[in-house]
Amino acid sequence: MAGQLNEVRNRIKSTQSTQQLTKAMKMVSAAKLRRAQDAITQMRPYTRKLQEMLGNILSSLEGDVNLALAETRPVNNVLLIVITSDRGLCGGYNANLVKLAKTTITEKYPKQKVTIWNIGKKGYESLSKAGFTTNANFKDIFLNLNFANVQLAAQAAMDAFSNKEFDAIEIIYSEFKNAATQVFTAEQFLPVPKIIKKENQKKIDFIFEPQKEVLVAELMPKILNTQLFKAVLDANASEHGARMTAMDKASENANELLKSLKLSYNRARQAAITTELTEIVSGAAALNG
Repeated sequence: MAGQLNEVRNRIKSTQSTQQLTKAMKMVSAAKLRRAQDAITQMRPYTRKLQEMLGNILSSLEGDVNLALAETRPVNNVLLIVITSDRGLCGGYNANLVKLAKTTITEKYPKQKVTIWNIGKKGYESLSKAGFTTNANFKDIFLNLNFANVQLAAQAAMDAFSNKEFDAIEIIYSEFKNAATQVFTAEQFLPVPKIIKKENQKKIDFIFEPQKEVLVAELMPKILNTQLFKAVLDANASEHGARMTAMDKASENANELLKSLKLSYNRARQAAITTELTEIVSGAAALNG
C-alpha cells in the first residue's frame, strides 16, 4: 500500500512540474504572438494593395509587354515553398502544413516533377524523411527573421522561374487569423496571377511614367519579395498562436489529471488508514481474548 501511495505521489509531482512548464511556455508564446501579430497586421494591407495593383496592371496590358515572371507555360517542373516552424509543441500546426504539401503534390501535380524549398526545420525533416526532393538552403530563416533574408529566398525563386528551372511556384503556409485559428493555404507565387475581369467590366486606362515595360519590370520583383515576406510573417504569428493554444490546452489537461491523481491518492490513503485500523482492532481483540 505504501508503494502505491509513493507512486501516486510521484505522478502528482511530475504532473505539477509539467504544468508549470506548459504555463511558462504559454506565457512566452503569448508575448511573442503580440509582436508577431502586430507585424503581420501592419504588413497585410500594404501587401494586398500591391498585389491588387500588380494584377490590375498585368490584366490591362493584354500581352503587349513580355514579362518573364508573368509567363504562363506548360507545367512540367514545380517548386513548392513550404513554410513551417523550427520547433514543435504547437499542436497539429506542422503536421497540417506537411499534409497540405503532400495533398497539393498528389492532387494538383501528380505527373510533374516537384521540388520543395523549406523554410523552417520541421517541414524539412518531415518531407525529407517522406522521400520528397527538398532543399535546405533557406530552412533557417526563422533564426534571423528579417526582410533581407526572405528577399534572398524570393529572388532565388524568381531567378529559377526566369531561367525556366520551374514552370510554376506555390507557397504553402498558414495564414494567421487569431490565436486559435490558422488557415492552411497554398498560394500561387509564379507566374504572377492576373486579376480575372468581370463581365462588362471597363478596362482601366493607366498612364505609365516611366514606360510600362520599365515600371512593371521594376515593380514586380519588389511586390513578390513583399508577398513572400508576408507569408513568412503570417506563418510566424500562426506558429506562436498554435503553440500558445496547445500549451493552454496542455495546462488544462494537466489540471484535470491532477484532480484525478489527488482523488486516487486520497482513496489509497483512506484505504491504508482503514487497513491499519483493522489490524489494530484485530490485534487488540486477540490480546483481550
